[in-house]
Amino acid sequence: MEVVEGTATVGDVDAFVAELVEVGADSECAVQAFDARYVVDREHLERAVACADRARERGEAIADDHAVEILLYAAGRRQISRALEMGVDAGESPVVVVVHGGDGGDEGAAASAVARLLDPAETLGAFDEERVREFFDVSDRELGATDAGLAALVRERVAMLAVEK
Repeated sequence: MEVVEGTATVGDVDAFVAELVEVGADSECAVQAFDARYVVDREHLERAVACADRARERGEAIADDHAVEILLYAAGRRQISRALEMGVDAGESPVVVVVHGGDGGDEGAAASAVARLLDPAETLGAFDEERVREFFDVSDRELGATDAGLAALVRERVAMLAVEK
């Protein structure tokens, strides 16, 4: 798995996503973009990829498309429409893109192609705490009951998607 960070200025979301799909098809990789304000850390994405891979290996995938499966796990949701809230929106925003080739994809080529679509910037880990807490439904009470922190609770939501079938 490779992660590409930057700022995207998206005029047409469908066209931007189509470019990512084309990069993925050309390199035989899953390519999924996220609004970086929802991604708590690299481990959040690594866990989503690992869970998506495991679901596909077991024949238990929720989505037909591997990139969408990664999105669903990262969002901790089974509904694509709800998970898409974590995706890229029109306008300028911080973005983090997962490039995952599994066993045969050319992650390096895909990551280079994705990087050309973004203005370089460090975005991973600069999440919006309020946005993350609202999206993942993390209450003050839940945070107060653990010393694990928000990132750990989000990663738990990712792992729990497989259990909530």
